[in-house]
Amino acid sequence: MRRIDAIGIGIGIFVAGGLGYLGLQLVGLDATKAGIWSQILLVAGLVGWLVTYAFRAGGKKMTYHQQRQEYEQAFFQKRLDELTPAELAKIQAEIEQEEQTQV
Repeated sequence: MRRIDAIGIGIGIFVAGGLGYLGLQLVGLDATKAGIWSQILLVAGLVGWLVTYAFRAGGKKMTYHQQRQEYEQAFFQKRLDELTPAELAKIQAEIEQEEQTQV
């Protein structure tokens, strides 16, 4: 995320809070109750976002992790495609030998 994106999100949340406050006043709440409820809604939204962020980070479902995994898979597939059949057979034999020694 770029710095300008973070600034835009911050301004958007600020504007959403103000619009929520005005909307609650239009519904009929007095200024104090509208302020309290708009703050409750903003804090609840923030806590909800933090919980989803924690689950995404804990489950490694973040964009960075996905991009890195895709890059590593593409890298190893390219390296595998570049191997000659003789090199591939040699590597497979080494793997089989290691598996037999581990058992």
